[in-house]
Amino acid sequence: MSTLTEEISKHRTFAIISHPDAGKTTLTEKLLLFGGAIHIAGAVKSNKIKKTATSDWMEIEKQRGISVATSVMGFNYGDYKINILDTPGHQDFAEDTYRTLTAVDSVIIVVDVAKGVETQTRKLMEVCRMRNTPVIVFVNKLDREGRDPFDILDELEAELKINVRPLSWPINIGQKFKGVYNIYEQNLNLFTPNKQVVTERIELTDVNSPELETYIGEQDAEKLRADLELVEGVYPEFNTEDYLAAKMAPVFFGSALNMFGVKELLDCFVKIAPAPKPIQAVERIVRPEEENFTGFVFKIHANMDPNHRSCIAFVKVCSGKFERNANYKHVRSNKMMRFSSPTAFMAQKKSVVDEAYPGDIVGLPDTGNFKIGDTLTCGEELHFKGLPSFSPEMFKYIENDDPMKSKQLNKGIDQLMDEGVAQLFVSQFNGRKIIGTVGQLQFEVIQYRLLHEYGAQCRWEPISLYKACWIESDDPQALEAFKKRKHQFMSVDRDGRDVFMADSNYVLQMAQTDFPKIKFHFTSEF
Repeated sequence: MSTLTEEISKHRTFAIISHPDAGKTTLTEKLLLFGGAIHIAGAVKSNKIKKTATSDWMEIEKQRGISVATSVMGFNYGDYKINILDTPGHQDFAEDTYRTLTAVDSVIIVVDVAKGVETQTRKLMEVCRMRNTPVIVFVNKLDREGRDPFDILDELEAELKINVRPLSWPINIGQKFKGVYNIYEQNLNLFTPNKQVVTERIELTDVNSPELETYIGEQDAEKLRADLELVEGVYPEFNTEDYLAAKMAPVFFGSALNMFGVKELLDCFVKIAPAPKPIQAVERIVRPEEENFTGFVFKIHANMDPNHRSCIAFVKVCSGKFERNANYKHVRSNKMMRFSSPTAFMAQKKSVVDEAYPGDIVGLPDTGNFKIGDTLTCGEELHFKGLPSFSPEMFKYIENDDPMKSKQLNKGIDQLMDEGVAQLFVSQFNGRKIIGTVGQLQFEVIQYRLLHEYGAQCRWEPISLYKACWIESDDPQALEAFKKRKHQFMSVDRDGRDVFMADSNYVLQMAQTDFPKIKFHFTSEF
């Protein structure tokens, strides 16, 4: 047991979240560099650096310079085992990010110093608040012109509704940016722009020593001392318990692209961030230090290796020790399964693992057995909740463009829907397949991936719908009457559940008024 408790205390599993373009993937890349997991950092968008970012490995991600899927990376840093999940910031993939947040113990939020808090950051913070997830804020891009650090802190407090406490402080900003003073460890880091290797730091424990002037000049030294005095006066003392209870967010400043301020963030993070926590299942609370293994599937990814057409289910280990070749119960199907080649990840590269501990993310080869939200145990009946599908907002008919390839198209649609990229509904009225998504970009990604990964061509046809909602009723006759009346608006989802496709808000409200015995649900968990 002692090894299990030891392993748990060393694990740190977190997600990096933000609005698109604030610098999540670049930050991930630099964290991997410090962990020795990669030796040259790639850029997401750059003409000079030929290497693309490690976590953006899908072809479409490299072309567009955006992340469209959450990628999982594990590495060791000192005595710690760190698992990073780099999430897509684009709102069209918010569902993927939302599910990822169920699998992490803490979060790093990246904020652009010029733009401040943006819409997507606000939405994701709401999810963190719902789950009481501890957050650390990294204010990025200080080597570019931006806003005053005090303004940014005020905005963080107001917009994210959380107390903040700076643990590092910038010396100037933009072209005059000279470095960062690390309040947490009381040392000074001078800035030399370099995108691919690590800069050195200066030990300077006393800000009031005349040495400071020799490094940053008289004017900046005075300003830094005044700023730090103000920080100490205005912001509460940093207290780890408040951070763990999600009441306070430590703030760091830096430039991820130039590798600046990232090491301070990482050093402080491994010390204060929470180890794997107990998780509430439907039946009981599952504690990480229990002997028996439990875990849940929070993501499924098709074609990580295009040569093998393989699907991989990402399982978060919640308790006990996962062992290769051991028999585990798949609760939904009530079958025992064993896995001969479970894998650990470094974005797309993977290696076989013999054991995994709470907080780790394990990839299991999937031949169509898994769905998002499935539970694996040593035999106990357990269900983890909190991985819903949301009601989509955009709909299109999907049609086969190449009759010779209908088998490939169907297989492609099946695998991509398992992955949770979008949702598939079959119309009861005309039997056509309807794809529902949260944003336009998902349609392009589906079409691109069907063509490049399955060799199947599809075309989209317009359909005018407002909302899809799952319906149920305690009165079977009322349900039957509703389905008859609304015959042309009825569909079934992949689990065979009834879905009502309203073509306008008015129609939906009328249906809710006319049929009081029918329950309308906007997420798939009910």
